[in-house]
Order: sequence, then structure tokens, then C-alpha cells
Amino acid sequence: KSAGVQPVPPQPVPPSYRLAYADVDFLLRDELRSVRLQLELLKPEILQAEQGVGSTVVVFGSARIPEPGQAAARLRKAEQELARRPGDSDLQRRLGVARRIHAKSRYYDQARAFARLITERAQQAGRHDLAVITGGGPGIMEAANRGAHDAGGRSVGLNIVLPTEQEPNPYITPALSFQFHYFAIRKLHFLLRAKALVAFPGGFGTLDELFETLTLIQTEKVKPMPVLLFGQEFWGRIINFPALVEEGVVSPNDLDLFRFVETADEAWVALAEHYGLPIGPSRGGAR
Repeated sequence: KSAGVQPVPPQPVPPSYRLAYADVDFLLRDELRSVRLQLELLKPEILQAEQGVGSTVVVFGSARIPEPGQAAARLRKAEQELARRPGDSDLQRRLGVARRIHAKSRYYDQARAFARLITERAQQAGRHDLAVITGGGPGIMEAANRGAHDAGGRSVGLNIVLPTEQEPNPYITPALSFQFHYFAIRKLHFLLRAKALVAFPGGFGTLDELFETLTLIQTEKVKPMPVLLFGQEFWGRIINFPALVEEGVVSPNDLDLFRFVETADEAWVALAEHYGLPIGPSRGGAR
């Protein structure tokens, strides 16, 4: 018989007779968790290497910050709803949120512009250095993948299975769009090739990734890298960094692990200066 072809038994095939690697029910058993963890580690690692992804720039930010046009439309809708029911406290709260989201929607454009800049200036033919990598969702993540797409380059999306389904945004390079079950392995892949972390305004997920990265740099578990926080006003309101020093729970030098930036150009200059890259356009351009 041919190699790899299973002989068919005369009776119905029982689950125990299935090849282990082809038995999904078996692979999903609790006892096989270590195997599933290894698969989630290896698959994106192998495929990124095959696609020539040499190094990455991680971009985090809220999935709830849309492009300015969408934010403006949502703001108008909130204003109209409150005008019809001016005494509704919930609508008043929603209007306040819509105004703040609209104000932050400028970061969608900045994330898109930053990703376009680094893609144009770092990706060369056959090699994808400083490739943008995001959580693969909407909002700021979409903007960053979109900027790389605008430049004709490649970018990575690391999506994850959530209770409320999250689909990958349409700007991720299809061959570099991944889905994870385990947060831990997903976090590992964010930093395996990372040369910088860029954090835009965001919620729990953004804060989680930011502080984990700062902790890893602080404890020398990863090599030092630029950590750029877009929007000093936002971050100063959300996190009182100086108070951590005053309380004695971090050292004054720990505040040097990150810096604030406001524009895509400023972020690119910080990144380029750290790695000794030319500030202006590369001769190769995006491919």
C-alpha cells in the first residue's frame, strides 16, 4: 500500500483509531494544552520567517477610536438624540463620551501616518524590517495596518478569540493574519521581533501590554527598546507616573523607559535616532 494511507477496517472507525494529529476531539482535551500552546507558538513564528518579517514595531491603541469621519457622525447622532430627550442623563453621558472619542480620533490619522512612514522607510525588497504588528482589530489597530497598506508594504495582525467576536481588519497582509486562543502566546509574539512599542490612547488591553513591556524592559528580560506614548495629555490624565516615583514604588530612572510623542513625524524621528536610521526617505522605498 502507499505510504501514509490508512487501511480501512471492516467495522466503523472508532475515535481511538484516528491518527492523533487528525483527531480534533483528542487535540482539544485538557491534557493536550501543552501541545496547543506549542502549536500557537510555532505557527506564527514559522510563517513570519517564511514571509521575510525580520523585525517589528508594535502598535497598540483602542479599538473604539474610529477614523475622524466616523467619530464625527457618531457625535452628530449623539447630539440629535439628546436634543430629542434633553433631560436624559444616559444620553448626556453618551454625548460626553462621543465628544471625547471625536477629539481622540485624530490619533487614528496619526497611527495611519506613522505606519506609512516606517513602512516606506524601512521595508526593502524581499525584507520586511520594522513591520507594523497590531492586535488585528478595528480602531487604532486598523489605522496602523492601513498605513502600512497605503505604503504598499506588509503588516501583521495578531487577532484573538473573544466572547464578542473580533474579526481581523481588512488591511492586514493576508499571509500575516493570525488568530490566537491563548493571550500568553499572543503577547510573546508581539515582542519576539519587536524593536519598538508605540502606544496610543486605549483601555485595559493597551494598558496591559504597555505595563508588561515596561516591566520586561525594567527587569532586563528583553533588550531596551523605544516605548513611545502618543498623547501626553491623555496619558498624564490616565496614569500619574510622577506619583509612582514619589511613592517610592518605581525609581526616577524608570520614567526614562518611555517618552511622549504627539505626531507621526516625531515618533519616526525618535525611532530612527535610537537605531541610527536615516530620518528622510530610504532609497529603496516600499516593495
